[in-house]
Amino acid sequence: MRHVLLIEDEPNIIEALSFIFLRDGWKVDAHSDGANAVATTLQTAPTAIILDVMLPNKSGFEILEELRALPEYQDVPILMLTARGQTKDRDSAFARGATQFMTKPFSNAEVLRTMNALVGHG
Repeated sequence: MRHVLLIEDEPNIIEALSFIFLRDGWKVDAHSDGANAVATTLQTAPTAIILDVMLPNKSGFEILEELRALPEYQDVPILMLTARGQTKDRDSAFARGATQFMTKPFSNAEVLRTMNALVGHG
């Protein structure tokens, strides 16, 4: 089963993405605090992750590094989202192991298409 964990602190983004993923047949979990995002990831065991760069208590970059250090998350697709689309942010995300990178605002349909492609569906 396709299962996405949204690590995002903006409720409107969580709501919009949850809706389109659920409608497409995904299981969806959401988490909004960087401090315990890795623990939540381990508990929910998603097949894909959408990770915001700017989160309360810990950056998405730090979370990405911690996840990629775990053997079971080295190959899980991780899409980084950010409102800051500078080249250095994109480079930093890929250097830390992001599978894909997208800037806000984004198209919900584009996020869904990207995630389906990353998990080999659709």
